[in-house]
Amino acid sequence: MNGQWRCIEQLERDPAFLESASREFPMLAEALAATSAGTHGRRQVLRLFGAALAMGALSACTSGQPSGVLIPAVRIPPGLVPGQPNHYATAHLHAGYALGTVVTHQMDRPVKVEGNPNHPSSRGATDPFAQAELLSFYDPAREAQVTTRGQPSDRQHLQTAIADARARMAADKGAGFRLLTGTVTSPTLATQIDRLLETYPAARWHQWEPFNRDTAFKGAQLAYGTALDVVPHLDAADVILGIDSDLIESPPGWVRFAGDLASRRNPTRTPRMSRIYAIEPAPTLLGSIADHRFVAGPAALHEAAMAITAAILHGASAASSPPWVQPLIDDLKAAHGRAFIHAGPDQPAELHALIHASNEALGGRGSTYDLIAAVAHGAEAQSESLAALVADMQAGHVTTLLILDSNPVFTAPGALGFTQALQRVPLSIAISIESNETTQACTWSGPMTHAWESWADARGHDGTASILQPQALPLYGGIAPTEAVALFTDPFTPPAMDLVQATWKPSFGADFASGWRSALATGVVPNTASAKSDAKLRPDAAAATPPTPPSGMQIRFRPDPSLWDGRYASNPWLQELPRPLTKLVWDNPLLIPPALADRLKLRNGDLIDLSVNGWRLTVPVWMQPGQAADTLVAWCGNGRHVGGQQAGFDLYPLTGANPAATVTKAHGTYPLASTIHHNLLFPDATDIVKHATLQAFQARPTFAKAPETPELYHRHPPGPAQWAMSVDLNSCIGCNACVIACQAENNIPTVGKQQVEMEREMQWLRIDRYYEGSVEQPTTFFQPMLCMHCEKAPCELVCPVGATVHDSEG
Repeated sequence: MNGQWRCIEQLERDPAFLESASREFPMLAEALAATSAGTHGRRQVLRLFGAALAMGALSACTSGQPSGVLIPAVRIPPGLVPGQPNHYATAHLHAGYALGTVVTHQMDRPVKVEGNPNHPSSRGATDPFAQAELLSFYDPAREAQVTTRGQPSDRQHLQTAIADARARMAADKGAGFRLLTGTVTSPTLATQIDRLLETYPAARWHQWEPFNRDTAFKGAQLAYGTALDVVPHLDAADVILGIDSDLIESPPGWVRFAGDLASRRNPTRTPRMSRIYAIEPAPTLLGSIADHRFVAGPAALHEAAMAITAAILHGASAASSPPWVQPLIDDLKAAHGRAFIHAGPDQPAELHALIHASNEALGGRGSTYDLIAAVAHGAEAQSESLAALVADMQAGHVTTLLILDSNPVFTAPGALGFTQALQRVPLSIAISIESNETTQACTWSGPMTHAWESWADARGHDGTASILQPQALPLYGGIAPTEAVALFTDPFTPPAMDLVQATWKPSFGADFASGWRSALATGVVPNTASAKSDAKLRPDAAAATPPTPPSGMQIRFRPDPSLWDGRYASNPWLQELPRPLTKLVWDNPLLIPPALADRLKLRNGDLIDLSVNGWRLTVPVWMQPGQAADTLVAWCGNGRHVGGQQAGFDLYPLTGANPAATVTKAHGTYPLASTIHHNLLFPDATDIVKHATLQAFQARPTFAKAPETPELYHRHPPGPAQWAMSVDLNSCIGCNACVIACQAENNIPTVGKQQVEMEREMQWLRIDRYYEGSVEQPTTFFQPMLCMHCEKAPCELVCPVGATVHDSEG
């Protein structure tokens, strides 16, 4: 692979080499013809070149490496048995929080990710981002070189620049120094940051995640006077209310929450099923599986939430509210001690404070949820922190800026002017996994080690710490985040492993070696979960008054379900992963309600002019059933300008404080690829998804059994038993983690947007989504479709992993 990409670099530099290579290898003719005809972009042409050269085994490009055959290691590493996998516990970091994982190795190479059953945030499960980390690790486009103002440099020159900055910082106590990171839960990195701020007391540390939980942070401060995190116990809740909730799709610990929720949704395994209510302006995964989902725009949602909290806290009447509000309130009150309410990050801090007070009044604390001290180190309102940094840069107060694994040039709100302010900083250094918009704008950039290449630590949603052990030697070199911070206090920085071990030596005590090995083996550091908080609810929490939403069309900016904030945009597995509800791939159109589509006579793919906060952008639209008539939804994360796959539209310039939006129809259409209607075997069938109420199931548990039909295959295994597989449809939330897991395990290639438009996607597993009811308020159903191992299928003989090999018992 490295040789192949070196070939591509040489092709770009040396046209004579290109001509000679094409004469020697006729496979390049097609690529050259495509170039001259202009039918392919530069990136695709280079891919064709690379594939042709790799297939031709061009030895001139291998820089002395053997070609044609693979040479096994001369010295087999200790404990390595060819053909036998090894497993190593670590954690996947997402927005700073740890999700416990186990990485499987074949011949000392990482090949698969699974959940760590010992980790409280995963309990053996994973999310799509953790599964796709395998492809990100091997990404040849990762940052591989130190650069200064776009020109190649090296680490020695970067350290010289840091040494000069260190001398200035010693003179002014760090008055001109600023550090910008994402959310930090790593105890070791937190120690390094604290040491930096102690050494330079005038320096400042800022944090920025584009999809932060500032409103939840502020809501806890209003309710309890301090920063607290909520740890739900959904397996103990009989009644759950989600108010525009992202409970099982994005907050820290959502994988655990989804598992806990599923444990109460199977009537054959639990004596009492939980009941879920959802009030939301646009569909969420919690709303998609809710027993009762109510569509409410921002104003209607505000009125309903105020009526519910007033009835719980003050016994107020809900007579003037919609008719469904009072039964919901009665159900919550009847489940005293077993009820839980959750609001999403789009809701204001005052409503979060009211919900804290309501959960206390419902008696859920200690049963359906716990409160713990904020897991993130230095928890703060990140939007205000970034704004303060921009103000300092604009005022010329910042002389040195270190940016660690963050991309604010791409993700900062357009009205904030981060990019323009950054140009006023004399020395800016960005350390990142990949080249991105921020590394291009800084005076210095350097590669950061991947989480599989360096020692680190991090905490999960409940505070439990994990040691991240390297899975391989650094593929491209790189600087660990702890080392980057330490360089500004000490020119002789210890290795990352020494820094991590120094953090945990006091915890492991005298028998450090045994404790260290145990933490590495299990994937968790014992007894590190955060203790329950004894904070008392403030008397004025129940009197918080959320602001009334403005009237008119409102827009919600949300992370892309597959790309998050854009940090995964370079991963083609995730780009081609169908989004849970729309099944779109490789794009992020504006999601509009059917009512608006009818009014403007819009169809999927039509272009519109979207105006928000004084910014204007032309984007395609996609109709989303179940979305409030006054609500628009924009996915951010696509539309990268540097790095990534550069697909879709950049919507970050539109983000800001004012959610008011206007939409007008524009001319033209834009092709969108969605897999929603692909592979329909029975397009006219009305009973593809069989479902019933709990009462109907209890009366007739076999309601879903199909009537007797002629068999396609008449062979029955002669053995004493026939094996089968079933999927619990009550547990499926449509998150698509299984789709990526299947793609990784079977090494299934991506095909690109154009091929998906022609129904040529190659995933072996898909999660079908079906609607029932009206487009204004549909009921959503997910149905996984997977390889059935049907024993006579044509794929049996060509299955690359032998999935259909069977014995006398099937």
